[in-house]
Amino acid sequence: MLKTIQTGIFYNTLKEKNGYDEPLETCIKETVAKLQENNTSANRPGMLLGKIQSGKTRTFIGIMGLAYDNDFDVTIILTKGTIALAQQTIERLNSEFHELIQNDKMQVFDIMNVPSGLRGYVLNQKLVFVVKKEKRNMERLHNAFFEKYPLLGEKRILIIDDEADYASLGFNKSKAEGLEIKKIAGSIDEFRKKAGKCDFLQVTATPYSLYLQPEELTIESKKLEFKPIRPAFTKLVPIHNRYIGGDFYFDQNDDGSDSISNHLFEEVNESELEALKKSDRRSFKIEDCLISPKVKTLREAIVNFIVGGSIRRLQNRELNEVEKKFSFIIHTEQNKSSHGWQDDVILAICDKLNEECKADMPRYNELIEEAYDNLKESIDLYHLEIPTIESVKKEVRKAFLDEHIMTMVVNSEKEVKELLDETGQLKLRTPLNIFIGGQILDRGITIGNLIGFYYGRRPKTFQQDTVLQHSRMFGARPMEDLIVTRFYTTKPIYDIMKKIHDFDTALREAFERGNQNNGVIFIQKDTKDKIVPCSPNKLLLSSITTLKPSSRLLPVGFEVKAKTNIQKAITQIDKMLENRTNNYNEPFLMNLDEVIEMAKLIESTFKEGHNWDLKAFISSLEFLSNRSTTLEERQGKVWILVRKERQAQRLKQNDGRLENSPDSYQEKNKARDVAQDIPALVLLRQEGEVEKGWSGHPFWWPVLVTPADTRTAVFTSEEVSD
Repeated sequence: MLKTIQTGIFYNTLKEKNGYDEPLETCIKETVAKLQENNTSANRPGMLLGKIQSGKTRTFIGIMGLAYDNDFDVTIILTKGTIALAQQTIERLNSEFHELIQNDKMQVFDIMNVPSGLRGYVLNQKLVFVVKKEKRNMERLHNAFFEKYPLLGEKRILIIDDEADYASLGFNKSKAEGLEIKKIAGSIDEFRKKAGKCDFLQVTATPYSLYLQPEELTIESKKLEFKPIRPAFTKLVPIHNRYIGGDFYFDQNDDGSDSISNHLFEEVNESELEALKKSDRRSFKIEDCLISPKVKTLREAIVNFIVGGSIRRLQNRELNEVEKKFSFIIHTEQNKSSHGWQDDVILAICDKLNEECKADMPRYNELIEEAYDNLKESIDLYHLEIPTIESVKKEVRKAFLDEHIMTMVVNSEKEVKELLDETGQLKLRTPLNIFIGGQILDRGITIGNLIGFYYGRRPKTFQQDTVLQHSRMFGARPMEDLIVTRFYTTKPIYDIMKKIHDFDTALREAFERGNQNNGVIFIQKDTKDKIVPCSPNKLLLSSITTLKPSSRLLPVGFEVKAKTNIQKAITQIDKMLENRTNNYNEPFLMNLDEVIEMAKLIESTFKEGHNWDLKAFISSLEFLSNRSTTLEERQGKVWILVRKERQAQRLKQNDGRLENSPDSYQEKNKARDVAQDIPALVLLRQEGEVEKGWSGHPFWWPVLVTPADTRTAVFTSEEVSD
């Protein structure tokens, strides 16, 4: 049973200022009650789990306030090791606790700037120390608490590890030292042991490396002693009704209907990212920035941003609202020289647009009208009145003539005070702000009124926590802004981000069910071609597949070979099905090995370069068909639902996007009805007509439906070595 907690001046001040709703207040109170039990440590921390930019900071500040009302004296906030994030945290704390600080009830310190000679009058107030997770900051922390002011080490302390998966608890492998506990984690643990009365709360949106760690780890055939760090408790940060996350960007409708989310993604060509990496006049001349195909999507993105911001400011004005300032982020490279080049390109685009605007050139008007038409499609879906093209052109012209557009390169060389406003967010100095990003945009920094995000980071291996933290377009976003928002990236990056979102969603669903210790299975294909448990830190995101109850797996975006190359395979599939049933109206059972053979035949009909992961598809079939818990005779079987003479188009008629739902609503339901303990495979024999975007010959399109009782699983079909 949770301990009774008291609300006092600290919590009530915050609640009155911020207006906590019931779910948030419950989360705060239950977290503090758990901390009151004093059973957390660096090895058994509490966890506060939120989503990217979902209000985690607001929540842990509320927890701080309530902790102060319940016998906690000091809070140590560990932040990512950047000046910007530490400064943002300090600014936020000074703002939230302003009245209490003014009345000498508490003090906020940067650990690197703790004054000398503090007296008991200050030391006996409620204190906050902001500490970057790096060596010098940790040394200063130890010095302040155990040498300079030993009274602090005797107080009841709450450590809040913000962005807890970054450089904190866990393990790493270096060439020199092999497997070792990270030094920062060791320093935190040493501090906790010296302090005695110390509780530990991790705060993160990406808990993979923290929470789902192996019970034991074998490296190079040697069993090593490894203590997994598992939370003593987990509390989910309530998601407020204005939050926009991966479900909006990546869970697009697959039933053929149109929605605003279907208009957010704009594809970037890989060659464009190369052109934006560095100057190379052999492929792109900067003076051609308004006509060169090398920067086509960037050019459209800039114009969309200017037109979208202008539309929103006109709408604000029409409703007698404060005219908002808007932001656009470009985040494709870590290299600072690339940022400078991108700044040059964007300034050149804006300067050329400015010149053509003044001269009222046809090309300029064409670009503005194209952007207007693009944005109008999503605005109309929301049934919001859109200003006329004439008034938008006038507003855009004003933006150019009155210098409403500003670009800024954001990297570690910039002074933080130049970047952040009084609330700790990136400062929006003009109505339209373009930020060209470096490391400071990786995580934590809040950017207000974001309506454009051009993303192109392409590491050799995508890490789910890193990529999610790059998603600065997540957060509290009013629908009025979302309808003019666009997200620009390559299709491969978009697909990986969707996989990451699926992974993240599956994990959260397990937490919400209260099954966080065994809610998600991590599996891999090993060298013996068997599915075995796998630690999530081994997963390669380019090859992961997430299996959830009643979900669908199918190839999308493929092209079909010519008739002479596929006729034999199609005929073979036809005969295999005819040998099993005469009634295609009803589902029937087939052996797993036959289904796998058909899947291989279907894959052979697709042109090279398709992105269907056949190994993952077969691995899914193997895993799901052998797990029947109700009827043993169904193990190794798959339900088959066949439909012929289908007329699916390769591209959707309404928006030209790739068709991702060839099965009808009725077929989806029928497959889900039978797929209770083993999977169902919907086989759609398409006519494949040329006018539909195909090769002019029938082919089979498979849709795998997972069982309703599937236990959420994440796996990679690639071999993964220790």
